[in-house]
Amino acid sequence: MFPVKRRVFIIGLASLAAAAIAGFTILSSPNLLARKNEEVEGRREEAELTLFTEKSEEVGEIEVAGKRLKLPEPSYRSQVSIEEAILVRRSVREYADKPLTLKQLSQILWAAQGITEKRWGFRTAPSAGATYPLEVYVVVKNGGVEDLGPGIYHYLPRSHEIELVKPGDYSRDLTRAALGQEWVLEAAANLVINAVYDRTTRRYGERGYRYVYMEVGHVGQNVYLQCVSLGLACVVIGAFYDDDVKRIVGGVGEPLYIIPVGVKKEPWIG
Repeated sequence: MFPVKRRVFIIGLASLAAAAIAGFTILSSPNLLARKNEEVEGRREEAELTLFTEKSEEVGEIEVAGKRLKLPEPSYRSQVSIEEAILVRRSVREYADKPLTLKQLSQILWAAQGITEKRWGFRTAPSAGATYPLEVYVVVKNGGVEDLGPGIYHYLPRSHEIELVKPGDYSRDLTRAALGQEWVLEAAANLVINAVYDRTTRRYGERGYRYVYMEVGHVGQNVYLQCVSLGLACVVIGAFYDDDVKRIVGGVGEPLYIIPVGVKKEPWIG
């Protein structure tokens, strides 16, 4: 028999070896680890969306907060090639006095954060560790989108729905919050993209902030290229009063982008 101290030492070594083997097994199975992370993030996202809906109703700012609308299914083919869209893409600040269709709004939101792989919830824009820290809101002015009342809507990627946050035309309020940039007022609708930093930083620490900024850039380019394909136009805006935008939108996270979207006056490609 081994002395007690020696037995404890041997048992400790055995435990360390078992832990090392388990760790090696996990690290050698990146797909399994990624899938587990996706499942966890998916459950977290659903919980946060549920919390957001309940909070909207509790605050009682509007009686219809939380009402959802299923969007038309997005299209996956168009007459404009990706090369053409990249070639002609520009920031545009003047728009035709025409509304967007609900189908066009659906397509833009899908391009921004839509689901491209339903099993694991992967999206149109790459995200560090599939943490998906961004939330997309739409500020629709009166007559800005066909068959859709004015209001602020929250995009729900997993169900491809929009949820009414509060009704009413907030385009003038948003314009004032954006330092009076008139294209915010003239656009048919404005996307407001917020970041919930903790989703990424709790995994990557301070480095996560950089990853979030990278991700919102990916989303912006997606929206630009999708607008070209649809005959629409947009511009990304970063100059605004953060607190005012947060108060107007009333959603979760910190605002990073306002993206006015409207019908282009002249065709992109002749």
